Amino acid sequence: MKNLKQFASKNLICSSMLCAAFAPVLLPATAFAAPASKPEPQLSQSVIGRIQKLMDNPATWQKIPKQVTLCVYSPDGPKGESFKQAMSYLTEVPKYTRMAKDIGINLNVTMINPLTLRIDLGYPKLKKSASTETKIRVYSDERVLAEDFKMKKCDGAGMSNIRARQFNSFTGSMDAIGGILTYKQLSEAISLLSRPEFASRMTNKDYEVVGIIPLGAAYIMVNDRKINTLAKAAGKKVAVFDFDKSQAKLVQRVGAQPVAVDFTSVGGKFNNGEVQVMAGPALIFKPMELAKGMTGPDGQIQGAIIRFPLMQVTGVLMMHRGKFPDGLGQIVREVSSLNLAPAYDFVYQTENDIPVKYWMDVPSTDKPGYLKMMREARIAMTKEGYYDKTMMQFLKRVRCKFEPTNYECSMNEE
Repeated sequence: MKNLKQFASKNLICSSMLCAAFAPVLLPATAFAAPASKPEPQLSQSVIGRIQKLMDNPATWQKIPKQVTLCVYSPDGPKGESFKQAMSYLTEVPKYTRMAKDIGINLNVTMINPLTLRIDLGYPKLKKSASTETKIRVYSDERVLAEDFKMKKCDGAGMSNIRARQFNSFTGSMDAIGGILTYKQLSEAISLLSRPEFASRMTNKDYEVVGIIPLGAAYIMVNDRKINTLAKAAGKKVAVFDFDKSQAKLVQRVGAQPVAVDFTSVGGKFNNGEVQVMAGPALIFKPMELAKGMTGPDGQIQGAIIRFPLMQVTGVLMMHRGKFPDGLGQIVREVSSLNLAPAYDFVYQTENDIPVKYWMDVPSTDKPGYLKMMREARIAMTKEGYYDKTMMQFLKRVRCKFEPTNYECSMNEE
């Protein structure tokens, strides 16, 4: 199972001493080749002002760490293609070195070995300089990564938002069922959440979310096209991730049978018929070889991907606040939110690369019923504590900005 998940955005220099260190996993490197050159992002004056204020603060220079351990998830390990492709982002470091220079920062990044890089930072204005050695620790098991991050064996970590819900229930609730319906809504949500007024929501004790990355809409996938309505899913075996109890709850609501899986087992269980229904973004289709589970013994396509977003799947980049200068997290969030284009390019590519024969559209007459079901499930699960209430209110505002005439916009359950 290759190229399944690594998380990303394109955090340019922002806080130089950390952003360059995080660069290798800040691209949507799930099967990304070296990223195409993009126009240099334009920083707003407010962001530039925050960067300069951070650099002007003597306390910043006292908290720049000499060593940083960054933990990333790559199913095929550090020698696999997914990690190599993620590291290819370093070819664009000169662009960000130039951007740093434009605002008075000297930035240099040197690869010491495939898993270690050195960031040298200079600030002529204060005649200050600092160096950080960043060690990249690669995990093939996201569960172990999360535990090591919790135990402070990792200073920063990239993981799925669903997995990261244990560290921040607010941001971890972004992936709620039906919470975000389109990529335009997702972009709006990420942009708004990067603003300073949400800074307090991005932190929980020593944990801080410093980046949110789109990984694609999650679609229902079935091994039999006859399972084309919720009613027909009743009694079927549905894959649910064992670390997210909300998934099992959702499956039980439609009368189906939840079967616990993890990232390493879900593809195999779908392909050999142990589960008849699963959900996930397009990026998992090829590496998990899900076409096998949708193809009958006669070679004919029997299953399908139902083209109706169940939720948006996102990844997050997190750090331990105490390890880094105060104010760094806010700058990283703002800069990363300006650099989502590569992530969306990848999402669109993975969706378009799946042959048309595997997709199945939902009749327009059925969509209102699905939306109603998702809304009712979301409200119920918020009441039961699975989703953060404030995040559900926020997501409703985002949806209603784009669809103000939707019936839910005049209701107050969320």
